[in-house]
This record gives sequence, C-alpha cells and structure tokens, in this order.
Amino acid sequence: MFTKTTYSEDLTANYTMLSKQLDALLTGETNAIANFSNASALLNQFFDQINWVGFYLMEDGELVLGPFQGLPACVRIPVGRGVCGTAAETLETIIVPDVHAFPGHIACDAASQSEIVVPLVKDGVLVGVLDIDSPIKERFSEQDAKGLEQFVQVLVKHI
Repeated sequence: MFTKTTYSEDLTANYTMLSKQLDALLTGETNAIANFSNASALLNQFFDQINWVGFYLMEDGELVLGPFQGLPACVRIPVGRGVCGTAAETLETIIVPDVHAFPGHIACDAASQSEIVVPLVKDGVLVGVLDIDSPIKERFSEQDAKGLEQFVQVLVKHI
C-alpha cells in the first residue's frame, strides 16, 4: 500500500527518495499505461504549486496525450511545436520560467505560467515526454531538471 510521504527541505534527497519510491511502485508491473499512470500520480503528490503533470507519448511521429493529473489537455502535439514538441525534437530537458515568453507555446491551460519538459528516451528511441506545468512563474529549477531526469531514467526501465 502506498502512503503519502512528508519530504524534507533537501530537494536532492527528496528526488532520490522519489525515484526509489517510483522504482518500488513499478517493480513487477509490465503494463506501460499503468506505470505511466502511477508515475504521474506520484509526481502529483510530490509537487506543490503545479496545475498539470503527465505524459505525451510518441505515436506515428507525433506526441499524443498519455496518462496525466490535471485539467483536460491538448491531445496531439507535433514534434518541434511548443515546449513539449521542442523537447521531443532536441531530446533535451527544457525549463520555461515564463511560458508566455516561449515562442510557439501551446496554451492548454490558461493558468499555466511556467513549465518543465523532460524527454523519455529508451534504447536511444524517444518514447515521449514528461510535462509539468505550474501557475507560478519561475517554478522550476536546474535542480528540478536533474531530479526529474533521474526519475525518468527509473521510469523508462519499467516501460
């Protein structure tokens, strides 16, 4: 049974614990949708000051909405378009302190002010992206990027 964790003030330690929780949560489960669903739920309880967390998965050359927590979202995103599509194209994590300043930003939720997107790559192939939005500008840091990249590495082992 999963119980909500109270995290410490040490963000690096929190991300290490989060990745260990994810690994334990997904061990033994082979269904990718179930694993993406639990990963998004785990992130949703971990973060404060976010309004959307979830996955866009590669399908027929574009990103398609996958499991998430939050308001209904855009269903399809072309590679190279918006923050998610740009991260998919470059295979690099993107932190956007102010989404309104990002050229071509796709506004699925008008409340979103900042965003972080982390590509999911397995065996050299793009599987999709992790997308997290916040109603607060400058919500995400380089420390968040490193922690989420660690989280995604654990996730791709289970999909």
